[in-house]
Amino acid sequence: MSIFSTETTRLESLAPRPSKALYSDAERARRDSTKWTLVQGVLAPFQFVVFLISLALVIRYLMTGAGYDAATASIIVKTGVLLLIMVTGAIWEKVVFGQYLFAPAFFWEDVFSFAVIALHLLYVFALLTGALAARDLMFLALLAYAAYVINAGQFVWKLRVARRDAEQRA
Repeated sequence: MSIFSTETTRLESLAPRPSKALYSDAERARRDSTKWTLVQGVLAPFQFVVFLISLALVIRYLMTGAGYDAATASIIVKTGVLLLIMVTGAIWEKVVFGQYLFAPAFFWEDVFSFAVIALHLLYVFALLTGALAARDLMFLALLAYAAYVINAGQFVWKLRVARRDAEQRA
């Protein structure tokens, strides 16, 4: 065995392997035919706009001390939209994959979604109980928002994977 064949074998083991498609043919058909796909497609960008507005209000409060009530209201609205998209997403997952959450194709996205929800609800709990001061509440909101951005990135990545799979099938 020469050094070149050993190196070739090593490189082949590092080459990307063909991955399983994100959706089976049946799952893709269910995804494309359910109204819940459209609901998710509308709610996801809406939630992102709510997030951007709220983020601006939170940062404004932290920088100037002004607008606490607006920032707080925006965080509550963001939390409500998050819960709505989680419930409708679970319904979508049931229709497409046959289970409400933790379908293999979206397992880690769902796991991280629960962390995002926990942080948002922790904010609401701290707000209602007075457990944190105003600035600390806003920093907790920023932490929840950072987690949301990571989670949104996970879903955008899956959307790209699904599009790549569709292109390969075409």
